[in-house]
Amino acid sequence: MLHLSFAHVVGWLGVALSFLATWYQFHRVRTVGIDGVSLTTWFQFCLMGGFWMSYGAAVHDVVIIAGSLFCWPLQAAIVMRLSPLRQLGTLARAVAFIGACSLLPTLAFGWTAGVYGTGVAMVANRMPQLTKLVRHKGDMGVSVGSWSIGAACSAMWIVYYIPTKLWAPLISTAAAMCGNIAIAVLAAYRHRQALSDDVANVVAVAA
Repeated sequence: MLHLSFAHVVGWLGVALSFLATWYQFHRVRTVGIDGVSLTTWFQFCLMGGFWMSYGAAVHDVVIIAGSLFCWPLQAAIVMRLSPLRQLGTLARAVAFIGACSLLPTLAFGWTAGVYGTGVAMVANRMPQLTKLVRHKGDMGVSVGSWSIGAACSAMWIVYYIPTKLWAPLISTAAAMCGNIAIAVLAAYRHRQALSDDVANVVAVAA
């Protein structure tokens, strides 16, 4: 019982960090701009949030429901700033992908299969953001803080899942955490690179 209570405290901290990480990215998009921020990634976050809330309801876990529910409005706000109506094809592909990874396995084999499928989607979901960071040098809209907090949040969810013995979401979350870390590290490198270029340009103009 003591371990379970500790896990619930950590779980609610994970909920708070999830919200903070999403707010951090929303704030950066609003103040710095949308350069490098992937519509595919954030629209899929919204779709997967719907899946996690449904899963939380199915296993009667309020913490899992809250983890996505509180982030949903901010995720939707980020999506709306990325002009989604001009990229309907991107939205349609995202719906088809999440449907294939999350909805169909759940309908065919149950919630456990759906969670593992969502784990695959969570890893793939990070790929557009990573691709943008690899290809584009000046992607300043990507928040290092948001993705770093997201990685810490994933670690808290893992702690929460251990005593509750929810192994499928634990494995899926661990895989997503690796993606969060990769994005945070690459975004930090790009920001440092952009800062170095700005300094070099100032020096060149001064010379």
